[in-house]
Amino acid sequence: MNDFDINAHEWGLETLGVRAGQTRSQEGEHSEAIYPTSSFVFGSAAEAAARFSGEEPGNVYSRFTNPTVRMFEQRIAALEGGEKAVGTASGMAAILSTCMALLEAGDHIVASRNIFGSTVNLFEKYMKKFGVSISYVDLQDYAGWADVATERTKLYFLETPSNPSCELADIARVAEIAHGKGAKLIVDNCFCTPALQRPLSMGADIVIHSATKYLDGQGRCIGGVVVGNAQDMEQVVGFVRTCGPSLSPFNAWVFLKGLETLNLRMKAHSENALALAQWLEQQPQVAKVNYSGLASHPDHELAKKQQSAFGAVLSIEVRGGKEGAWTVIDSTEMMSITANLGDVKTTITHPASTTHGRISQQERDEAGITDGMLRIAVGLETLEDLKTDLARGLAKI
Repeated sequence: MNDFDINAHEWGLETLGVRAGQTRSQEGEHSEAIYPTSSFVFGSAAEAAARFSGEEPGNVYSRFTNPTVRMFEQRIAALEGGEKAVGTASGMAAILSTCMALLEAGDHIVASRNIFGSTVNLFEKYMKKFGVSISYVDLQDYAGWADVATERTKLYFLETPSNPSCELADIARVAEIAHGKGAKLIVDNCFCTPALQRPLSMGADIVIHSATKYLDGQGRCIGGVVVGNAQDMEQVVGFVRTCGPSLSPFNAWVFLKGLETLNLRMKAHSENALALAQWLEQQPQVAKVNYSGLASHPDHELAKKQQSAFGAVLSIEVRGGKEGAWTVIDSTEMMSITANLGDVKTTITHPASTTHGRISQQERDEAGITDGMLRIAVGLETLEDLKTDLARGLAKI
């Protein structure tokens, strides 16, 4: 088979996840090659000059471009339906690179209130330092999304489903509001991935991922990626090239392998999570289950409309507040007590004291993050084993 041309046919997502972006060296390798090199050799001084000036395509330095990173970028761009992608050193580096590339002092961001704690810290501690202002609105306050905009609003930013309360936003509706204000909509698609949700097809301008999570799928590497139109992504490339938050070739290769099984894993994760959420709803020690796959979830119909399945992440509120939540965590014997997610291994964490522990109590209250909340990223273990692991702690409340 020749090198894969993503424009040659209308391939399905499963095929894109396995084939998109691959180029082969003169060795004809079947699996994607890793190019662990810092620099590239030129055939002549004239070729070097042409590469550096951009007159001739080709690799110069792995902080700029690398063949393995490029394969990953082309594959995730194909999966998301974007023109171009830019790999970064982490998911937070992806958000930072996008903001620094597209904003200047005096600009304004409108963000949903219940976003990842590190994203809030990035906006509050660092973007404000460079003269960028931020307004926060409730995820589903569509009037608020419009009302807080100013003439300097450049970016709208949201996560859907949100972390950790699992609320959804109507992407098409927020995109329409953003575009009406002359702004771009950025969607953090980390929880769903393109296997379950494609925000660009619903009007979003840019999609951001922590590739560390489900794109990898096995908790092996740190990385991020930004996907959008070629013009915006060239600006992001410029920031990454100059400032250096580049994705390593080895990590890009790991993510390429993760994308090959992304569709299969996300379907299996979703099946396990839905069954566990249904069981948790029946437990008397659980006051609330946040998972859009449940018919009781207020965003269930929206989830069915803009997602192909409901994902792996759910949160619950247990009775007894922080003490009850920590009792459940400390009683688990199989689940991994870690703030990371996106793994085939189920993970459990207490958001109020970990992922969102550095934001204020007021900010946690506004985001609906209670002391009794637990976030569970459901892995691919046997469902009955997951129930047993949680039941042990629930019984002690």
